[in-house]
Amino acid sequence: MEDKIMIVPVIPLRGLAVLPGEIIHCDIGRPKTIGAMQHALEKDGLAFLTCQEDPKKTEITPDDFSPFGTLCKIKQVFRVQGDSVHLLVTGLSRAMIREIVSTDSFFAARIEKLSESEPEPAVAEALRRKLTEAFATYTEEKNRLTKEQREAIGRISSFPAFTDAVAQCCLTRVSDKQVMVETADAEDRAIRLLTFLGEELEVVRAEAKISEKVKEAVARNQKEFVLREQLRAVKEELGDTEDSKAEVYRARMEEKSFPEEVRVKLEKEIDRYADLPRGSHEMPMAEAYIELILDLPWTEATEDNLDLVHAREVLDRDHYGMEKIKDRIVEMLAVCKLTGNAQGQIVCLVGPPGVGKTSIAKAVAEAMGRKYVRMSLGGVHDESEIRGHRRTYIGAEPGRIIDAMRKAKTVNPLLLFDEIDKLSNDIHGDPAAAMLEVLDSAQNNTFADHFLELPYDLSKCMMMTTANDASAIPQPLLDRMEVIEVPSYLFDEKLEIAKRHLLPKQLQKHGLSKTNLRVNENVLRELIEGYTREAGVRSLERTLATVARKTACEVVNGKQRTTLSLKLLTEWLGPKKFRPDEDAGEERIGVVNGLAWTSVGGTMLEVEASVLPGKGVLQLTGQLGDVMQESARAALTWIRANAADLGIDDGLFEKTDIHIHVPEGAVPKDGPSAGITMVTALASVLTGIPVRARLAMTGEVTLRGRVLPIGGLREKLLAAVRAGITTVLIPEKNKESLYEVPDSVKDALEIRFVRTADEVLAYALAELPAPHPVMRKEDKHAAVCH
Repeated sequence: MEDKIMIVPVIPLRGLAVLPGEIIHCDIGRPKTIGAMQHALEKDGLAFLTCQEDPKKTEITPDDFSPFGTLCKIKQVFRVQGDSVHLLVTGLSRAMIREIVSTDSFFAARIEKLSESEPEPAVAEALRRKLTEAFATYTEEKNRLTKEQREAIGRISSFPAFTDAVAQCCLTRVSDKQVMVETADAEDRAIRLLTFLGEELEVVRAEAKISEKVKEAVARNQKEFVLREQLRAVKEELGDTEDSKAEVYRARMEEKSFPEEVRVKLEKEIDRYADLPRGSHEMPMAEAYIELILDLPWTEATEDNLDLVHAREVLDRDHYGMEKIKDRIVEMLAVCKLTGNAQGQIVCLVGPPGVGKTSIAKAVAEAMGRKYVRMSLGGVHDESEIRGHRRTYIGAEPGRIIDAMRKAKTVNPLLLFDEIDKLSNDIHGDPAAAMLEVLDSAQNNTFADHFLELPYDLSKCMMMTTANDASAIPQPLLDRMEVIEVPSYLFDEKLEIAKRHLLPKQLQKHGLSKTNLRVNENVLRELIEGYTREAGVRSLERTLATVARKTACEVVNGKQRTTLSLKLLTEWLGPKKFRPDEDAGEERIGVVNGLAWTSVGGTMLEVEASVLPGKGVLQLTGQLGDVMQESARAALTWIRANAADLGIDDGLFEKTDIHIHVPEGAVPKDGPSAGITMVTALASVLTGIPVRARLAMTGEVTLRGRVLPIGGLREKLLAAVRAGITTVLIPEKNKESLYEVPDSVKDALEIRFVRTADEVLAYALAELPAPHPVMRKEDKHAAVCH
């Protein structure tokens, strides 16, 4: 036991492990390591070398190195640059630390030499043969040792020493060598070595296969390069340099990332282009096709900014009001942030012209940090404009979708399809049908363009559409979109928009400052009321532009400050274009104010009725559509059926012609909502009772006199307020639709709900008593709270 246990200095090594019988070189430089070496040399040169667990640590304790190591003999010491020392050591035997006896100037430990256990002779011989065979195969594959070196290792008689020698030659990782140091049983070491050699042989063979494939690819590319250089030299001698473009295309292709299918197609097209003879008529088309593939984004993308506070700031900066739309967009971004997927429901903004549908889509793109591409679909009537033309046609080009992606230069822009309700179709196909694939998230990841002839992924795009009239959009297309109504602006909203956005914009556009033109709020109100009447603000912006031009003339003539007064407003813009309808303040016989909804917002239409001697003919004028004509006939039928209750002689219908006219005859009109208006006009003219002043109405009527609900209530009530109406009759079934109407509009009107034509006449005709009290103000604001 005395020979097996001894006290020796400890030298922890970083990134090294020493096996018995192994001769290694190592560098040391830490003070305690130098101290351990010096102490060993002062005695017998013996030291315990072990592996440090974390090689990055410089200040260590006994817990930082393995208790298993090798008792070594220091053979030589060389001083190198600085404080470092180079050692040559030989491993003697495995050992294990039993106790740390010193940590002062160096580490010293009481160690115990580990006994080497050998297997049975038959087992040892079997393991030796297997190990020799595996070792020979491994070294041949790796080309590490010569045949003589392998034979020298095979002649080692001691089985434990033989396993250590094999391990020295094969193991390169420190962790693997440390496992061998800690394994005192020679049989276990041999089995571990066999396992390691088997795994390494598989890796070596795989590496060899990979290297062979790489070598073949390099040789093939080198051969192709040499042949192309030779071909280029021949063409230069012949004066043919048309293939220079092909080389440019190849260089661009190498600089860009493509899906494999696209890269294969592009290489084929470039090779085909390079082989075309000079002056070939196919060259322009081939160039257009190759440049399209090179220009299109295939993997390039921008990073989304899903900061809801930033998005709200951008939307509020550029748009006043529109809270419902802004909330919906912020909700959409919140969902994108939670799901990590910005490809949600496609939004269709529906509203009159000039209310900000296009600009709010642009603001969404800015808020998200995406590229913005607008595509107008108004008047598109050919499917090829969406899908492109096949390359077999002269002058073929890609469709608008692919062209928009080329302009965007990223795979995830915001695409705005403007005026989608203006699509039409003819003998060349239906573009709305082509848009079905674009707007369907289940199909647009493989969008097919006839010119491109490759599937293109549109699924990463964010898509929005705009329209003036949702009813004009084909139903299959409408089903793929979420419709958000963008309502007309209230007067107060127009006033704020003019002050915050339109006027400053026009001043800047015309080179003016705020000091050059001063407009007070009263004058601005007069300008909006007297010179514009629209759902949006485009006409208002044009009017302000006229004011800005007049001001610019004043500034050029030397007048630096101009205050816009009512008198100056009239001089610059002329008399008012719009005045309150004076006739609406009078009680008139046979004339009723109806409310209509159009694609440009709500409007008020007069319905006139007149009687004259005749044979009972009903005449309808004013470009009335089929539905509106049917409403007129239904109204007359109800009047005749209730003639006795209304005090009308039934024989009057046989000897009287009735003429119903809706002014502005050049404008087509249609829809059922003028039913009660026509009933009132007919009842008034046949009874001679005038219609109440400042009254308007809307609602469909049946043959039984029931009043049915209508659409576009918000726009119609806004039109009533603009026209100076004070009382409005609407169907009782539209009561819940009032939640869409702003409080300021409801406060400005007396809203009466009607269920039957009798109630309509009781309210509308001046000499009949009203059957119900007017709707209270608190009922207006709580119309849907029940």
